[in-house]
Amino acid sequence: MGLRSFTVYDMYKRNASIFKNRIALQSERGKVTYGELMEQSLRVAGWLKSKGVGKGDRVAVLAKNDSYFFPLLGGLAALGAIMVPINFRLSAEEVGYNLTNTEPCLMVVDPDFERMVMDLRASCPFLREFVTYGSGGGIYHPFEALLKSEPISPFPIDGDDPLVIMHTAAVQGRPRGAVISHHNLIACTIQNIALMSLTPEDSYLNILPLFHIAGMFGALVMMHVGGRNVMIPKFDPKLAGKMIDQERITMIGDFPPILLQLLDEQAKGEFTLSSLRHVFGVDLRETVKRFEDLGYGQFWLAYGQTETMGLTSVCANRERPGCAGKPGPLVELKIVDEFDREVERGKVGEILVRGPLVFLGYWKEEELTRQTFREEWHHTGDLGRLDEDGYLWFAGRKAEKELIKPGGENVYPVEVEKVILEHPSVKEVSVIGVPDPKFGEGVKAVVVLKPGMQLTAQELIDFVGSRIARYKKPGYVEFVESLPKREDGSIDRARVKELYGKP
Repeated sequence: MGLRSFTVYDMYKRNASIFKNRIALQSERGKVTYGELMEQSLRVAGWLKSKGVGKGDRVAVLAKNDSYFFPLLGGLAALGAIMVPINFRLSAEEVGYNLTNTEPCLMVVDPDFERMVMDLRASCPFLREFVTYGSGGGIYHPFEALLKSEPISPFPIDGDDPLVIMHTAAVQGRPRGAVISHHNLIACTIQNIALMSLTPEDSYLNILPLFHIAGMFGALVMMHVGGRNVMIPKFDPKLAGKMIDQERITMIGDFPPILLQLLDEQAKGEFTLSSLRHVFGVDLRETVKRFEDLGYGQFWLAYGQTETMGLTSVCANRERPGCAGKPGPLVELKIVDEFDREVERGKVGEILVRGPLVFLGYWKEEELTRQTFREEWHHTGDLGRLDEDGYLWFAGRKAEKELIKPGGENVYPVEVEKVILEHPSVKEVSVIGVPDPKFGEGVKAVVVLKPGMQLTAQELIDFVGSRIARYKKPGYVEFVESLPKREDGSIDRARVKELYGKP
């Protein structure tokens, strides 16, 4: 730790000193105190070092939420190595791209993905070692073996060193790796501990996936304050609701339809949700109101990106229902026109952000990083406006960065269009976001078929789902005779949305 540096490893070390005997993790694997977590992290670091992992090396993780994630992150933080968490909902081809993009030397998986990784080995010669959360065997070392290794002393690390590369949605058909530093994560946790008035008595149920910035944020903010992270294998509304009551959970993260499903189960009378003081994320206004009408907790509205640590602007829903939060204490935010000139309050423009939450840049994308950070501001590509009191209102996305967010996931239309155009019956397509009662926003494909060709909506949906992550496949398909065009012959996306923007 440098004179003015504070890393994620330092957070683990501090917790082990101050909260040594408090429960840090609770899961089907048992309970782990902060003191035990520190020791486990240094043992993991020792094993990784023995396999040649050092500062700046990448280690990929393809797994569902598991308590082993935390000693792994701590071990990597101690070494100055970089975690590459991969969305387990991706197809094998998409997982392969994330691997070849970052070239990790080691990969950690849970048993469900061992076969997939075996099939990818031939195209990923940089992978030297393989670890599983399962029992091991063959090429796989069991994670238990890491926890029994000799602990080591940490490497000298600076807070501005990278700790995570998290791939964002595929602009122009190719995911980009957002490089996140120790200080990025620490700044975000400090900001939101203060905003939400969290204490060591709080506890967080890990419902959101840890490969997602919001899921990682929720876990780390609870860890930083000395609270308790509770794990469940996967989200099930009845199980989650009973766990919230049983363990007196005080905070969860939410993207549609998580909260709605919890409320529907709660209405059946098997649990109350009475301990739940904080829900953060994005949801439909009627769902948020329904939760707050229970009288137990509050919903925290937020705006953010992977590139800005998820919760960039935040406020309680009761302050300004329907907004996208207010810029946090560590965030400077402004709205600009197409020439990067600041606009008047109330006018819509691109959202620009700067401050310690802004990521380091895109992995192996120097020109894109320069463009994104021009004039010393992070250009989000999102549109919004600030009202007279400084609250942010989200207003969509710039045309070149149009994004669909079904259930909190990121889907870029061009990525889905690219796959649809591979179908031999399709001549043209435009993919747009439409309102969806379950996921908030759904994926709709507006399709022109080649002359004489026939294709059903379900056949097209199945075709897409077999090639990319299933959450990216269209939930809605509409066949049309032609698509509106601009003068240059390109498809007019805005007009497509006007004509076909209903489910």
